[in-house]
Amino acid sequence: MKKFLTLLLALAMTLSLAACGSDSTEETEGTDGTEAETVDYTAMSDDELKAAITTVSEGTLTVATSPDFAPYEFYAIGEDGQATLAGFEMSLAQYIADYLGLELEVVPMDFDGTLMELQNKSVDLGMAGYSPKPERENIMDFSDIFYTGGQSFVTTQDKADLFTSLEDTNKAEYSIGAQTGSIQVDLAQTNSPDAELIQLPKVTDVITDLLAGNLDGAYIETVVAETYAKNYPELNVLLDVPYEQEGSVVGVSKGNAALLEGVNRAIAAALEDGTMDEFITQANELASGETYEGLLDENGQVAETPAEG
Repeated sequence: MKKFLTLLLALAMTLSLAACGSDSTEETEGTDGTEAETVDYTAMSDDELKAAITTVSEGTLTVATSPDFAPYEFYAIGEDGQATLAGFEMSLAQYIADYLGLELEVVPMDFDGTLMELQNKSVDLGMAGYSPKPERENIMDFSDIFYTGGQSFVTTQDKADLFTSLEDTNKAEYSIGAQTGSIQVDLAQTNSPDAELIQLPKVTDVITDLLAGNLDGAYIETVVAETYAKNYPELNVLLDVPYEQEGSVVGVSKGNAALLEGVNRAIAAALEDGTMDEFITQANELASGETYEGLLDENGQVAETPAEG
């Protein structure tokens, strides 16, 4: 496993929808040990950049993900009953690895785990439906935005009449769910501060509690909520939730400016040639079939009955 170079990274962060990545430059000690020289990775050719990139394991791009967030990442169940990791972020992960000439290794875990592994620099990338939250800047660098979605308040069909607006969600008698560590927690605290906030580690847990009547509603990303609603008609994707920083990014190990530049180049290529649109279409098609969202058991098998579209 390679050791990371010691970096003094000059950051210039923007969180707009157009671009939210860090500077792809860094200062390194001069050859005489007394002066610093600036390395501008944006000025490098692709071959030069690939040679400059360091990863946790040489020749491998290690990516942490939380496969409970269809159509971003989930398991598609084949006719043989086998679970295959799928989703448009997983397709993008493979695209990035291929673009950089690296082998891809995906490590599934809970959402909070992806943040911890990035903070500990145990992985190169985190891809788990991240939004560029300012409080995450200290544990990861943000790639450019590759997908822009929306946010929704979700409930069950039998409770839809209770919520005609977001103001209706803000009552002490309601239990409102959101995935732990996600932007949906912030949305719940902003729009439903008087309600009881229930944070759960996986989106599947939120859906399960909604269907069981343990929650009155939940905040979930729109495309994810709509995917669940196809599989569970009892769900109602009821209200649009305003959120000014909508967009998804790749989390890059903090300070790895060369890798950040490589990821951004791969994203730009996938957006320009239409490949990203294909990934999203394919993921939505797979998510409408038989799926499993969560972690597999120790034998690599589905731990519970999969959902069927």
